[in-house]
Amino acid sequence: MTAEPVELAEPLAVAAVAAHLDCTAGVAGDMLLGALLSAGAPPEPVTGAIASLGIPGLRLRIERDRRGGLACTRAIVETAEVPDRERHLAEVLDAVGRAALSPAAAAFARRVFGLLAEAEASVHGTSPERVHFHEVGAHDALADVIGCAAAADGLGLLSERARVSCSVLGPGSGSVRGAHGLLPVPVPAVLELVRRAGLPLGPGDRTGECTTPTGAALVAALARPGPMPAMTVLATGCGGGSRDTPDRPNVTRVVLGSVRSAASAPEPAHETVSVVEATVDDLDPRIWPSVLDALRAAGAWDCWTTGTLARAGRPGRVVTALCAEEVRGAVLDVLFRHTSTLGARWSSWDRLTLPRSMATVRIGPGGAEREVQVKVAGLGGAAVTVQPEYADALRAAAELGWPVRAVCEAAVTAYRTGSA
Repeated sequence: MTAEPVELAEPLAVAAVAAHLDCTAGVAGDMLLGALLSAGAPPEPVTGAIASLGIPGLRLRIERDRRGGLACTRAIVETAEVPDRERHLAEVLDAVGRAALSPAAAAFARRVFGLLAEAEASVHGTSPERVHFHEVGAHDALADVIGCAAAADGLGLLSERARVSCSVLGPGSGSVRGAHGLLPVPVPAVLELVRRAGLPLGPGDRTGECTTPTGAALVAALARPGPMPAMTVLATGCGGGSRDTPDRPNVTRVVLGSVRSAASAPEPAHETVSVVEATVDDLDPRIWPSVLDALRAAGAWDCWTTGTLARAGRPGRVVTALCAEEVRGAVLDVLFRHTSTLGARWSSWDRLTLPRSMATVRIGPGGAEREVQVKVAGLGGAAVTVQPEYADALRAAAELGWPVRAVCEAAVTAYRTGSA
């Protein structure tokens, strides 16, 4: 059945979540996590996500403190007396996959570690999948990223309509000792991260490391540089660092509020994506489902295989993965580890995506109605595509005794006629 585009169910001029990250005094993973918790992020999902990593003795302690006379929240990661070790990107991403995070929060955490791997690879002249995470792979840094992902998700900052901006990043000055010896501040990984993300650095007028690689990667994944927007302020958060400096409070601040969306329709989003491919003609066909599962777990947005005739006329498959450039290294690692391919190729493409939202409709006879979620894509303020969520449609079909096709048609009709 076809229908003319109708107006989106949600009005276009609605309140959207806005946040501004004040990083002028610097930013580290624990400082940003403390600020998000101070701004009202529910602590239970944060502590639960960290506990779900399954690292013995790893837990988050949240306490109130003062830095430079300002009240703040400290997010202190505690670990058992077990030796920490280096980790590769694939191992870190595997830990993210095990964490109790929503899909949006897990994708955010993968993006943070992807950005870190790309920066470290550039600094050390290697590939992202070969990078050894040292300080970043430590238990506390892993917990900081997982915790920030859960906290940002709890505040609604990972939704498509959220607007997050950030100030300049206070870099600090001097030197700091790391796994590679004594390094100048800001350390090379921080400089590479801010260069790639276009984040502005402030003056190095404070002694010591004020912005860490983990902090810079979190800001790069969450925010865009710019002044604080006009907003209705709903909450503020202040996260304290481990040092208490007398000249300026050692804190990262978060200002949380709401803004009114513009009356005009949201524009399609333009982005650059990676298409990664490999041709395989000698893999047991029973293995392919596990390969696709591993690609999705590594951060691929979508993946598929296509039949082909390979060398000497042998039947084979071309496996294709669509992903963000930041996780391309992890996707390549999956192809080499899970298939028999000896090589892989990739290319960068421009992609345009329609703004989308979720809505819930009710279908079925009175007294036995079932809820089905539909994904709505808009263009020019009109709903041009309405697709029921298959899992909901399958469940409703079983409960109503209807064909799945009938459930899908009824859900689309219910949305377009406004009988949701």
